[in-house]
Amino acid sequence: MPKVVSHEEQRKRIAEAMWRVILKSGMEGATVRKIAAEAGMSAGALRHYFKNQDDLLIYAMRFVNERVEQRILRLVREDLPPDEKAVRLLLELVPLDAERRAEMDVWFSFMEHVRHRADLTGVPENRMHELICQLLAYLDRERMLRAGLDLALEAERIYAVIDGLAVHALLEPERLRPEEMERVVRTSVSQLCRQP
Repeated sequence: MPKVVSHEEQRKRIAEAMWRVILKSGMEGATVRKIAAEAGMSAGALRHYFKNQDDLLIYAMRFVNERVEQRILRLVREDLPPDEKAVRLLLELVPLDAERRAEMDVWFSFMEHVRHRADLTGVPENRMHELICQLLAYLDRERMLRAGLDLALEAERIYAVIDGLAVHALLEPERLRPEEMERVVRTSVSQLCRQP
């Protein structure tokens, strides 16, 4: 009996094929024909799931966001000390492993592409800054932060650190190893927190 694949599962499979094409060939190489071939289908079959390439692009961007958000939600539910939870949440935003590296690489490719596409609607927002602000508010509620911090300024600082780590890890992976990124994130969080 043939395996029944849901419409949504097929859309996710196509989005992942798009990611692989982008990782190999960049956004300019992400043609419908190449994406369809990577997904193991015809270009006509791909159009059954997405009306055009922009529709696929928006879906694939949202899918990246969903994957990261699911990992973050799992971490939020874990019973961890607040400072350790903060470190682990921030580490979800840097490319420490192949999965996060691919997501980050594809996300940056998407963002560069859509920056020049004022006609695109439904582009998901980069919610990293919002997450960092929520994380600092959480640490503040837990009375973990040093007294007198300017939380808006600290949010910008942490955002710059995380964004910088992500960019440099993609551009210089042989120099910026996962353990070094983790050390930078741990140090950044510890500098915000009261000393025991």
